Amino acid sequence: MKLTATKYSYPSPSDHLQSKTRRGANRLVAPIFLWLFFFLFLGIGVLPLQAYIGPGAGFAFLSSFLVFFITFLLAIFSFIAWPFRFLIRLLKGQQAYRKAAVNRVVILGLDGMEPSLAEKFMAEGKLPHFSRLKKQGSYAPLETTIPSISPVAWSSFMTGVNPGKHNIFDFLSRDPKTYLPDLSSARIRPPQKFISLGKYRIPISKPEIKGLRKSQPFWKILGDKGIFSTILRVPITFPPEKFKGHLLSGMCAPDLKGSQGTFTFYTSDPAKIIQREGGQNIPVEVKDNIIDTYIPGPENSLLRSAEEMKLPLRIEIDKKKKEVILQVSGQTLKLKEKTFSDWIKITFRPGLGFKVQAICRFYIIQLEPHFEMYLTPLNIDPEKPALPISHPFIYAAYLGKMLGSYITLGEANDTWALNEGVLKEEAFLKLAYYNHEEWEKMLFLALDKVKKGVVVTWFETTDSLQHMFFRYLDPRHPARRYLYHDRYQKVIEELYRKMDDLVGRVMERLDKKSVLIIMSDHGFKSFRRGFNLNSWLYLNGYLTLKEGKQSSQEWFQDVDWTKTKAYGLGLAGIYLNLKGREEQGIVQPGEEANHLKQELITRLTGIKDKETGEVAINKVYDKEKIPPGPYKDNCPDLIIGYNEGYRVSWDSVTGKVNDVIFVDNHKAWSGDHCIDPRLVPGVLFTNYPITKKNPAIIDLAPSVLQLFGVTPPPYMDGQPLFSTPINFSKSTKGERKK
Repeated sequence: MKLTATKYSYPSPSDHLQSKTRRGANRLVAPIFLWLFFFLFLGIGVLPLQAYIGPGAGFAFLSSFLVFFITFLLAIFSFIAWPFRFLIRLLKGQQAYRKAAVNRVVILGLDGMEPSLAEKFMAEGKLPHFSRLKKQGSYAPLETTIPSISPVAWSSFMTGVNPGKHNIFDFLSRDPKTYLPDLSSARIRPPQKFISLGKYRIPISKPEIKGLRKSQPFWKILGDKGIFSTILRVPITFPPEKFKGHLLSGMCAPDLKGSQGTFTFYTSDPAKIIQREGGQNIPVEVKDNIIDTYIPGPENSLLRSAEEMKLPLRIEIDKKKKEVILQVSGQTLKLKEKTFSDWIKITFRPGLGFKVQAICRFYIIQLEPHFEMYLTPLNIDPEKPALPISHPFIYAAYLGKMLGSYITLGEANDTWALNEGVLKEEAFLKLAYYNHEEWEKMLFLALDKVKKGVVVTWFETTDSLQHMFFRYLDPRHPARRYLYHDRYQKVIEELYRKMDDLVGRVMERLDKKSVLIIMSDHGFKSFRRGFNLNSWLYLNGYLTLKEGKQSSQEWFQDVDWTKTKAYGLGLAGIYLNLKGREEQGIVQPGEEANHLKQELITRLTGIKDKETGEVAINKVYDKEKIPPGPYKDNCPDLIIGYNEGYRVSWDSVTGKVNDVIFVDNHKAWSGDHCIDPRLVPGVLFTNYPITKKNPAIIDLAPSVLQLFGVTPPPYMDGQPLFSTPINFSKSTKGERKK
């Protein structure tokens, strides 16, 4: 859904509940270099300032000619300067690694890997390489963050600090002036200055594109010391930051439309044109086995009156061969039913000679009795990126040239398409493992190139597959009554086996002085019942609706803020309607606010689900009692620690209010981790023993620094895990166990 409170749209918080952030319309803005356009076409010389396109869909309509013209010039300069740079790097590199205890640190981030499942499968002999690491090195549960939400935990992983010092507390934050959600990881604001050219309105000032995560990632600190890192798809690395190394942005990197992932569903069945979260429906008509339709693109914000760009798409159906011929963007391709296409490059043309390039995959769901087709979110083309998704900018293109097209969307696996019934389990798994194969190729390319330094790769696969298939591990899950097929009973076991095989192949690439760390940011539990937090606040007198209203639509549309004391937003938070902070706040800071918090803590802690007799909330965390930091004021006033089996409901997270408190979860999204952090620690495997008891995710950053002889900054909350120097007498390199 789109919010209209501002000139551009916000994401919905339900996407991490549905795919870690709403796959909705979060319009972003990015820079575009226009000086060449002015110089060549308007004859007014080179402008002293760079000019930009936006806000609209978000993206810089970056001329591919300009990008690669500049790249060509840089390549020439780089070639000329190479001997001098090589000598400087050689001398500096020798100095940088002089105190290092290791040659290389390799970190595999297996998002959401659950300790109890890893232990179970190891005990059954199904994970030989994980078992080997446990025996020769170490294994332990890894303490996560408060709250146990991915962007929070990964921010702590990279910075070594608690959330109060890195400023990320959820996927979403809220605007206290509007009570509406905003993306917590980045601030995107449109440019303010324009020039007119006929029907076009061309921005000539910069938009604001600013990362909101604070504190420095460990690879930046290492880079300042001359130690190189390759960082692949780690969450909360968009927009990319400069450092000595290579980085490809991960979670929260947008698609071409500026959203966190918006799929398109084409159908000739009128009954299927229903509201779909995270996607867009396009009705089609079949005439003589021909469909003429379009691909919806980003807004053309070059126009005075911005409008959605549409790329013509023709589909010829051959029912006998069970295939179609697609004609799009000057290309013709054949595609069989129930088969994904390769990545297809498409081009939108907003005008004035600009091109906006994307890549996408098509999937023919069925040809009859009605035609149905799925189109992935429009990914930024890594070989001609419309905005920076990597550091340096050309690194994304380099990976594309080396490996071919690959997914660039931060939240890659389209969980919401499965949740909405557009994709079936088989198609979802195929697409997820296509993506996973791309990430493996990136990892092994980095391992081949980086013999000294750090390689970190984030794998989303473990997280998204457990979100969508956890019901197969829980006989009590309500979704099993509607969504259960025997052939998917072992999807999660097979997932863990695949990760074990990956670990074995990585171990083959290690030398004796390489440290391997395998970790997850949190674990997983079943999500059977939703708790309507805002409904509970309403029914207990803390949230008030406007006169005559007994429920509210999304985003608190019918809430009376002049009488509301508290409201829930995001995956775990409660905010007080604080006077002087919220636009219409009524709760006095100080004694009144503290009394209200204690009252809410007392009433919510231990609350029981009358239908099941189970406790739904284990603990409510007061932000004043979590670790301090300069950004703690941005934390929700209270953080809810749900019990296993429970989580905030789908309705509550989108700001809906009604008279229902507990509700069954019937969605495919059946596993979760946004609960009491004590229940969902991650995992930690290393190929050399650790010495610290009870390791935590904040310990990883100082550990890597220490391994390279860099003293962790005093502000870091974590502590090194290893004793140095490491005893390299025992190596984990050797033959893979079958």
